Amino acid sequence: MSELDAYRSLYIAESRENHENIVKNLLVLESEASDEAIAEIFRSAHSLKGMSASMDFKGMERLCHAMEDIFQEIRNGKMAVTHTLMDTLLFASDMMETMLDDIEAGGPGVPEDLDELVDCLKKWIGRKAGDMPEEGADRASSEIGECIAQGDLSTTVEEKQALNRYRITLCMSDQCDNRNLRAMIILQNLEELGRLEKVTPDRSIVEDGEFDGLFTVELASDAGIEAIKTVTSSSDIKEAVVEDQASPASPPAVIRKTAEPTVQKEDEKRPSQRAEKVEKGREVKNIRVDISRLDVMMNLVEDLVINRGRITEIAREHQMKDLDETLNMIGRSVSDLQNLMMNIRMIPLTHIFNRFPRTVRDIANREGKEVEFIIEGGDTELDRSVMDGLNDPLLHLIRNAIDHGIERPEIREAAGKARKGTLRLSARRDRDNVIITIEDDGKGISAEKVKKKAIERGLISEAEAQVLSREETIDFLFRPGFSTAESITDISGRGVGLDVVRTTIESLKGTIKVESTEGEGSRFELLLPPTMAIVTVMMVRINGRRCAIPVHNVVEVASLEQEYIHTIGGHETILLRNEVLPLDRLDDMFGRSDRTDILVVLQHQNRKRSIAVDLIEGQQEVVIKPLSTVVGSCRGVSGVTIPGDGEVVPVLDVNALIKET
Repeated sequence: MSELDAYRSLYIAESRENHENIVKNLLVLESEASDEAIAEIFRSAHSLKGMSASMDFKGMERLCHAMEDIFQEIRNGKMAVTHTLMDTLLFASDMMETMLDDIEAGGPGVPEDLDELVDCLKKWIGRKAGDMPEEGADRASSEIGECIAQGDLSTTVEEKQALNRYRITLCMSDQCDNRNLRAMIILQNLEELGRLEKVTPDRSIVEDGEFDGLFTVELASDAGIEAIKTVTSSSDIKEAVVEDQASPASPPAVIRKTAEPTVQKEDEKRPSQRAEKVEKGREVKNIRVDISRLDVMMNLVEDLVINRGRITEIAREHQMKDLDETLNMIGRSVSDLQNLMMNIRMIPLTHIFNRFPRTVRDIANREGKEVEFIIEGGDTELDRSVMDGLNDPLLHLIRNAIDHGIERPEIREAAGKARKGTLRLSARRDRDNVIITIEDDGKGISAEKVKKKAIERGLISEAEAQVLSREETIDFLFRPGFSTAESITDISGRGVGLDVVRTTIESLKGTIKVESTEGEGSRFELLLPPTMAIVTVMMVRINGRRCAIPVHNVVEVASLEQEYIHTIGGHETILLRNEVLPLDRLDDMFGRSDRTDILVVLQHQNRKRSIAVDLIEGQQEVVIKPLSTVVGSCRGVSGVTIPGDGEVVPVLDVNALIKET
């Protein structure tokens, strides 16, 4: 393995952050002229180019350089932001992501069509702002080619302006990892702006990292001080001072100024002063940790929770008072560690929400629709285990909202609506749960259309369709293979979608609810637990055997009165508060019990079921482990847990039980 391969993971992590920032600000730039967005794009592209050059990824360097040239023209007002240009830049960002995937897998990151894309980007440089109207964008390549062939280019900067000379004093952050690599990147970025006339100490010493973090560069450049600020605005630079040699009387520009004294000129600083400055670096407040390490830590915390309960049971059984005080302290420490670990694993939903603006744009353009996409509550946090399974369900719902919900502009105008539809993705915390909502102001769900499709497929008869409520009708959309699309496209119509969404959400121990008003829009609400690792359960006994029921599925506990039990259709039911509920004794799981006199009412979504139990032992926090691959799946059981006494206790899968009714 070469020396640079050791930095590959660091390169990938930082490059993906820069890539995400480029895409996010491209979408901002398309909707409104924003100097801040241009600056962010330029900074990210420039940083990515410098890192790629230092890692010898020539393909990525070339692509970033070509994109950077375009952003420079836009920033200087020489190029207009058009829809066609934005399509080209977004395609380039897609190529960039593909290249990063290849590099992460150990490849060179040079796709076959890279040269074609780079040439396409270069053809935009000869244009002036307003040269080509939007309606003529489809002739972009030919017109740009003619412009270049005729030499109709603006006069080069070197012909207009002599090179300026700058003296740049840089102080690296004390917490900067791989100082030599970071210094190489900075020097290469400065070299892109002009000619490095002198580096003090010598460049070879700086690139070897054998310096104390302070070095000076003399640069001849026409790029201007703002470009130099962009290059030196890095988290690796604690402080930088740029002096214009042509104007020695003017005050130097201080970049990334900290609370420490301003960097002095090299010839004015004594060694003792420089050493003192290095010691006053800022503390490291954030570090990157491999997610697999957090998973291992979480498993250890779960084991601690189990063993804490076990030790507590032993102390209670043997009445060891001397151990009680210590156990209380250990219990508090384990609880604090558990809460801390849960908080560390919590990730803001922004991490997946930020992927969708590009998806919405592409689907809307393909379908000829105008969509305003609004994201709210991205700072709401979820456990990583829940977050991992959330991307596909949200993608399905967003695609359906654009394809089935929001109408074309002319249809919306005819209906008295604004031409541009609104799609809102929001998240909020409600007690112990997180609620994610996908809402559109489209045409809504036609209950009659759903009923017609259900009748055609033989799911219900026409007579049954007449008595269905709107809620029951909409529930057909979650049947496997059910689709109301009239034609198959690459977006919908294959009968794969909402059934997958429900299955995935239920596997995350969540629920999905639909509200829709025909002609006004639809609203899908996902209710998710913040974590799946440690949950509160109710411990009960059936036929002397213990089982656990998730508390969030328990509606109430009541006495089981025999006179209220009736048999309907061969199945026992019970009348409770004027509501008829199916009654299950779970004989096939735990055996027949003659002592059941307690009723536990369970609920999943809007459906209820009751089970008969012998004894309620109380509530406790437990760690739910999945069933072993050796045991396989077991109907009605979602996993097992080990309480304090060491017994292996099954956890009931309430969702599966209620589905059987």
